[in-house]
Amino acid sequence: MSWTAPQAKLLPDGKRLHLHHGPIDLIVGVSGEMRDLCFKRAIDHFQNILIGLMSELDALRRPLTSDVCFIDPVAKRMAEAVRSYPDVFVTPMAAVAGAVADEVLAAMLSDKVPQKAYVNNGGDIAFHLSEGEIFEVLSPAGLLTITSRDSARGIATSGWQGRSHSLGIADAVSVVAKTAAAADVAATLIANATNLPGHTAIGRCPATLLSPDSDLGKRHVTTHVGHLPALDVDKALQAGTRFASDCAARGLVKTVAISLQGQSRITQNSFQSNAAGALAHA
Repeated sequence: MSWTAPQAKLLPDGKRLHLHHGPIDLIVGVSGEMRDLCFKRAIDHFQNILIGLMSELDALRRPLTSDVCFIDPVAKRMAEAVRSYPDVFVTPMAAVAGAVADEVLAAMLSDKVPQKAYVNNGGDIAFHLSEGEIFEVLSPAGLLTITSRDSARGIATSGWQGRSHSLGIADAVSVVAKTAAAADVAATLIANATNLPGHTAIGRCPATLLSPDSDLGKRHVTTHVGHLPALDVDKALQAGTRFASDCAARGLVKTVAISLQGQSRITQNSFQSNAAGALAHA
């Protein structure tokens, strides 16, 4: 597969940078006088992001094994994020969008850091906050607000109607975590767990029928979710919340908001202060 060369341009507001290469679309924002320098670093580092991923794509599409060792820095971030979930089916591809965002942000912060910066990869966002700064994003599950006092620096959202196929039925699962890669894989797996196996109102088909090279193989992904009785919605949300609560108890996520057909559930880990990483509403 071939693509045009990486593209970089300022958006019409003159304050944000758009980076594009093949399937990767990033929006980069920086506050303060370091904007131009950070944009240059992002553009320079972005040139080889896709090339590096493609070089290890076959292994990234398979579950991790002990003998796999990645060289590409984004691939390493992806593997690290999924390594925390040895008991469920997951491949490093579950963290690809967040890992790309983390990698570009890290390049921007190589020495002196700006007041505030973010890299948004289709809704999976890595961000930096100096003291006193806050970051807010309106996700499908509600307004997520993170302060500089919180350790979280990543947000991701997943669901059955998102960019990637899902094994579950959540309309949206938004996760705040330490990194965007960690948030990305957690959102994917919590969305998978929000499910009603065998329900007649849910349409499914093998992932390979929709995407022949899908890392999900012949596992059945969701293609349609009809109207569900309130009790069934609650049952699916309970299943997702159980998985989210386990993630929170293990310190893998800070905040999780799951939404399905007008109902929602919020989970936060017990180590999080009331002032930090709060979900304003869902």
